[in-house]
Amino acid sequence: MFSLDDHNLDREIIIKMKTGTENYQHVRFSIRAERNSEVFIAGTFNHWNPKAHQLTDIYQSGYYVTELILPPAEYEYKFIINGEWHVDPDCPRWALNKCGTLNSVIRVE
Repeated sequence: MFSLDDHNLDREIIIKMKTGTENYQHVRFSIRAERNSEVFIAGTFNHWNPKAHQLTDIYQSGYYVTELILPPAEYEYKFIINGEWHVDPDCPRWALNKCGTLNSVIRVE
């Protein structure tokens, strides 16, 4: 089973969760990629840091997953697979970014 303990979480988010200052949600992100790939997610939730959140290849199957704890908001994001940026193929909402490409969009309630 996937565990949040396997991933680094921002200290500020953990503190806010414990104090109940916001209604945070667990949000699972996943994508398929070749086995042994390096897969990360970057977006407005981590200031587009391409190395902040690495996804885990579940059972070495090419199915990469991470779970983030996010406050309610609308977020834009992309996956980085072996250094190349990709939109989420399973996300139906996209937004045009200032580089002229698309970002995936998710709304956390």
